[in-house]
Amino acid sequence: CDGCPPLERIFEQFAQGGGELLACPFCVNARKLDAEGFVANARVAGATPMFEWLGDGPHTVFSY
Repeated sequence: CDGCPPLERIFEQFAQGGGELLACPFCVNARKLDAEGFVANARVAGATPMFEWLGDGPHTVFSY
């Protein structure tokens, strides 16, 4: 969008802040995506690893 920062910069800032992107294994397989092409802080992981990573307490999760 006009005036928006480049997506690459947003991903980089997110990673620098300790953010991690978890890609749904069903979606990755259905779309025949190659995880080798993901950004550095992304990995294929389902719901169980996500909830283990989150631990106890309130957390914010973005899902698209």
